[in-house]
Amino acid sequence: MEKLVQRVHGDERLSRSPRGAADEEQVQVFGIRHLSPTGAYHLKAFLDEIEPTAVLVEGPQDASGFIASLTSRGVVPPVAILAYTDQLPVRTLLYPLADYSPEYQAFVWANRKGAQVEFIDLPSHAALALYEQKRERRTADTSGVTPDAAPASAKETDQGLTPAAKEEAPSQSAGETGYRAYARKQNELYRRIAELSGEADYESYWERHFEHNLQKDAYRHGIYEYSTQMRRLVEQEEWEHDPAESAYNEIREAYMRRRIRETLAQGHAPAKVVVVTGAHHASAMDLRLPAMTDKELKSLPKAATKLTLMPYSFYKLSSHSGYGAGNAAPAYFELLWECLQRGDLSRLPSLYFSHVAAHLREQGTHRSTASIIEGVRLAEALASLHGGSQPTWKDLRDAATTCLGYGELSTIAEALARTDIGTAIGRLPEGVSQTPIQDDLNRELKRLKLEKYRTSVATSLELDLRENRRVQSEEAAFLDLHRSTMLHRLELLGISFARKQRASQSAASWAEHWVLQWTPEAEIQAVESTLKGETIELAAAYVLHERLEQCADIAEASRLVRLACDCGLPELMEQARRTLQELAVDAGSFQQISSSAYELSVLIRYGSLRRLDTATLLPLLQQLFLRGTLLLADAAGCNDDAAKGVLEAMHSLHGIAQEHFETVNEPLWIQKLHELAARDDRNAKLSGYAFAILLERNEMNEEQCAQEVSRRLSPGIPADLGAGWFEGLSLRNRYGLLSRQALWQQLDTYIGSLEPEPFQRSLVFLRRAFGGFEPREKAAVAELLGDIWGIGADEAGAVLQQPLSEEEKETLDGLNEFDFGDL
Repeated sequence: MEKLVQRVHGDERLSRSPRGAADEEQVQVFGIRHLSPTGAYHLKAFLDEIEPTAVLVEGPQDASGFIASLTSRGVVPPVAILAYTDQLPVRTLLYPLADYSPEYQAFVWANRKGAQVEFIDLPSHAALALYEQKRERRTADTSGVTPDAAPASAKETDQGLTPAAKEEAPSQSAGETGYRAYARKQNELYRRIAELSGEADYESYWERHFEHNLQKDAYRHGIYEYSTQMRRLVEQEEWEHDPAESAYNEIREAYMRRRIRETLAQGHAPAKVVVVTGAHHASAMDLRLPAMTDKELKSLPKAATKLTLMPYSFYKLSSHSGYGAGNAAPAYFELLWECLQRGDLSRLPSLYFSHVAAHLREQGTHRSTASIIEGVRLAEALASLHGGSQPTWKDLRDAATTCLGYGELSTIAEALARTDIGTAIGRLPEGVSQTPIQDDLNRELKRLKLEKYRTSVATSLELDLRENRRVQSEEAAFLDLHRSTMLHRLELLGISFARKQRASQSAASWAEHWVLQWTPEAEIQAVESTLKGETIELAAAYVLHERLEQCADIAEASRLVRLACDCGLPELMEQARRTLQELAVDAGSFQQISSSAYELSVLIRYGSLRRLDTATLLPLLQQLFLRGTLLLADAAGCNDDAAKGVLEAMHSLHGIAQEHFETVNEPLWIQKLHELAARDDRNAKLSGYAFAILLERNEMNEEQCAQEVSRRLSPGIPADLGAGWFEGLSLRNRYGLLSRQALWQQLDTYIGSLEPEPFQRSLVFLRRAFGGFEPREKAAVAELLGDIWGIGADEAGAVLQQPLSEEEKETLDGLNEFDFGDL
């Protein structure tokens, strides 16, 4: 290991070079790290010097047709090539590119100079199939430990000089084999390299020795020697390796050598062919090694795949997202790239601190110019301590924490995140090759004026579904309605761009609140939806149809009716209605019936906003409401755990009775509430809730109310039943309860009649009941009790507001430890 570090960065003459003098047929090999600004800088200079006629880049060979699109006018990196299987479940491979990716700059140079440029790695159909085989082998080797179903990126299979493997590796044990042992050893390898170089971590080592080294050919020769020594460690078995990974890389390298030979066969001179490849593969591009044969090529496994382009983001490029070949600070390295292009890398520290200070200022935190200057000086001093010519990203962060955060990272954490990672998202213009559904999505976002929300920062969007009569065109009048339809379709497809903020049942209205945030995952989800339809509308209809085919209960069917309406799919809405009607014949669950009826009720009430005919839903609502009404008494014969769901169902049905009294059988509902309120063999809480509804509707006069309260709260009634009934009663129209002093007189008498143990049992329910009262309501109760006790409302309120004494606190502690037996 010591020899490796010495040979890469020492003074001795390199024994090997990217193009061996012993073989004039060797091509020019330029090894890179996949997100290396300095690699891109040196590669551009190398290409200008060599002026190759062909530039061959590591990447999926069948994606070569996208290279011209990637460098066309209007493309803004980061972008990515996405390969995906054309059957479910979808497997994907990603090939992301930043502006400072050496590969991307190779494309720009080749297109500007008219040189031949293409990818030379395995085609995506072979790469995905081999990846699946490798994953299965790892699964077997790790004794049942299953890795991710698909990699976050293609580069995870080509870690190169990445400092850490994707999976967290456990300590060595008898059961640790294969990939996990390899991952742990890889981590140890990178840690050891950093340690021998006197750095705190591998990223600092890499940046100080590669990204800050601007000497001509130093980057290229250093990486080539690094590749040679690292591969020698594996060959000599000095370092444990993953057999599946090694086999996969050997196949890739044999294929790339084949593609290089095919390029030379086209007439290109070896000295005019430049191969750009990841550092791990650089020394393997030696044409003295065997290339893949025709027979081996035919034997490669295949998975049916398709390719597309997609915008990417700085966050997804970062190692924080799990991208194996990413870096921790893509926005920072973009700053480094800008400085390299200006030819003044020394400006990077001051530029970095200026960005941090600007982000702090946006948050309302100001730092003086003197603090920024001191931060730059401290970072440069830290670099000098390590013998560096320039501060690394870690040096800059440490200095910023000290001089701008005054030693507290939390003070500047958000500003650092925006400076280090950034929120940039790439852009692809119209006409650049994408899947049909991506094109449709882009058109819809533009038509609905939602393009500005295509940002990595979450943004709120309030919609008003009503017609806007202040505008002239129909499209503008119903803009928010069309937006809502589109966003509901995206949500149905699982495209995470749109997330609706759910409101309570009573809050359903013409207003909608959405949170919009664009991520590369959303783009991938859109691409995956291509398998369901070529447009967002067709894909949404496909998903809804599939869910209807599998629907087995009326609650789900009613949700699908409403979802079809929200998504503007009238044909699917009618199909869902028929499904619901068929299932409703045998439905027996009170709660499911109530939930279904509520969904229909909301749809009928607000469906006209979506310009859909909901008249066909009225008979179905009548049918469900009648079934629910007839099942009320039976459903109320439940325990306290089940009572919560039944109570919510009662609330929904009563809301329907109030809203659609001309359609549903409201008199029958009131009759069943009377029956439940009078029964002693049903759940006491539900009987109390039914009684509260009747009081609210003035279905009970004062005399009837006094009789029922007296009966339910008499001394002979068990504590849990009496207090439970009062809990149900208190859940509705508390102002109506507060106006009935006789009720509180009866409650006071009832509590006073209880023995100590029943009293403590009753407190379980009473504390729960009063816990939902607002402060002003509790104050009103105190005034009522003050009058009942004859001490005056003001005095009672003052007493109840006093802090608890130690004796009272001990009493409450004792109550908390009380054994309630069967409760």
